[in-house]
Amino acid sequence: MAGRPTQRIRQVLEVLEKEFPDASCSLNFTNPLELLVATILSAQCTDERVNQVTKDLFKKYRTARDYATVPLNELEKDIQSTGFYRNKARNIQECCRILEDKYGGKVPPSMDDLVTLPGVGRKTANVVLGTAYGISSGVVVDTHVARISQRLGLTTEKDPDKIEQDLMRLVPQDQWIPFSHRMIKHGRKYCTAKKPRCSECPMNSFCPKIGVEGSTKTTGQKAPSTGSGKGKRATSRSRRKT
Repeated sequence: MAGRPTQRIRQVLEVLEKEFPDASCSLNFTNPLELLVATILSAQCTDERVNQVTKDLFKKYRTARDYATVPLNELEKDIQSTGFYRNKARNIQECCRILEDKYGGKVPPSMDDLVTLPGVGRKTANVVLGTAYGISSGVVVDTHVARISQRLGLTTEKDPDKIEQDLMRLVPQDQWIPFSHRMIKHGRKYCTAKKPRCSECPMNSFCPKIGVEGSTKTTGQKAPSTGSGKGKRATSRSRRKT
């Protein structure tokens, strides 16, 4: 990943800081537990929908014990509109039982501890650590970050964990947290999955547009899907730790 990506990342960071200086997490929360629950709910669901659900959810469930002791079918009903609600409810409840039993109901500020929790992978752990605790543990790689990183030629990987490792080598650690937030904003505003607004994008002059349909610079590399998917394929993705 040496050479051009290393030079290009400086331009990327400059544009992102200029365009989205105050970018932050789109999920609403007031404490680490709320952010953890919201992030689990955000899998295969828009942040807007999650925020609609958590507006009432966080009034009803205020502690890890509340989630751990509620009947599972009741929790499922409360989060049903976020999709894959049975799997999400089970993960949230099992997660909160562990928090109660092992961590006194608190969300541990540790990557090693967080990734042992049901439904929690590096992406979710990075969101919680970076946004709730201000700990630069890694780079959040969601579908936006993965797609843009591939199009910019910052990585050739498809696996989120491998993409994260490439980005951690390129992006200074003190920029890991804002970089993720800004990349997500950039993906929503300019570098969308379908019909990216390249002509309006402030990175247009130096972006190689890898995998962008219709681009003269395309290499045929496919960007990762950002859709929710259907049937067994989507269900399989929903069961993975995020």
